[in-house]
Formats: sequence, structure tokens, C-alpha cells
Amino acid sequence: MKSKFLLIAALLLSTTLFAQDQKPKLAYPFEDEIKAFKQQDSLAMPKAGGYLFIGSSSIRKWVDLPKHFANKPIVMRGVGGSQISQWVKYYMPSVVYPYKPSKIFIYVGDNDIAAGAGAQSVYDNFVTLLGMIKQNLPNAKVYFLSMKWSPSRAKYYNEVALGDMMIDAYIKTQKNVTYIDMNTTLLTPASKPDSAMFQKDMLHLNLDGYDRWEKVIAGYF
Repeated sequence: MKSKFLLIAALLLSTTLFAQDQKPKLAYPFEDEIKAFKQQDSLAMPKAGGYLFIGSSSIRKWVDLPKHFANKPIVMRGVGGSQISQWVKYYMPSVVYPYKPSKIFIYVGDNDIAAGAGAQSVYDNFVTLLGMIKQNLPNAKVYFLSMKWSPSRAKYYNEVALGDMMIDAYIKTQKNVTYIDMNTTLLTPASKPDSAMFQKDMLHLNLDGYDRWEKVIAGYF
């Protein structure tokens, strides 16, 4: 009888500990990162009129940008491996509108394509995203950073190029919106992705890759 009681107690204890180890289920992708931004803003809210960088891990990992342009009001808000569809659906009210930026730099789209979305979907979501910005931040200038050709995603190059081309063509019809070619600077003289600009995963840029991006982006500050 005693051994049976001890067994039940042990089972109850292990169940309780297991439940405590489980993280709360996120209401939407990368919700924990959005909450971290809100917590950070509650301690020191960036001043209005800054240069806001939003998008996926290519923005999140660009940690040296504010250091190299310390005289510019740069606000970095990269979110995980986010997709443009998620920015449209979840993040704009929390990660864009409150900062009242004068300039918004956007890097998104290649994660959508890698997840199975086509160039048309990325284009459609960009049109929606731009409309949201114009409605809520009509004075902000918007810059779309072209999607890069990551060596690990070579099979998507054509779709990425098509998405960039469609977005570039649309931007040419808009006011206060600029398309920035961020991909060419990462290519070899033979117009192929330079693996020396990427981390070992051949997906994310290394410091040399970001240095090249910074030379491009400096002309828009």
C-alpha cells in the first residue's frame, strides 16, 4: 500500500514538473520577441522620426548597423525568421506604427518563398503592407530592400528574382517609396552569390556581407 502511494506521488510530481517546463503556447509566430520589444520600449521608447528597420533575421542579425551609424536615429526591429505575410497579419500595430518613423526600411519575402509561397504572394502582401503604412504613417518614406540570393536556397533564385522584379515595377508607380538593390553587392564578378559573404549555414550574412550592405544603405540616410 505504501509503495502504491509513493508511485502515485511520484507520478503527480513528474507531471507537475513537466507542466512547469512547458512554455506557454504563442498566440502568433514570434510573439515572445514582440513582447520583448514592448518591454524594451517601456524602459526607453525611441524618439519619433527615426529610421526603422523591420523584417526577418537578416535585419535581426544586423547588429552592427546602429554602431556604424551612431549619428543616425536607427531602430532595429527584426523578428525571427518572419515572413511578410506575418507582418501584414500580426506585427504592424506593435512593431511599426508606435515609432512614428520618418523612414522605414523593409527586408522580407525570401522566407515566404522558402516556405512555399510564390512571388505573386510576396508581391500581393507587399502591396498590402505598403497600403497599411501609407494609411497609418502617411509621411514616412519607405525603402524595400531586395531579397538576397542565399547559396542554401539556390532552387528559389528564379522566384526570388521574379518577386523583386514585380515589387520594383510597382514601387516605380508610387511616391515616397524606393527599391534598393541589396543583392548585386553580394555577387561575384560572374554574377553568382559570393559564399564568402555568408555564414556557414549559407543563409545568413556574415560581417563582410553586412559591411557591403552598409555601403549600399548609407546612400539612403
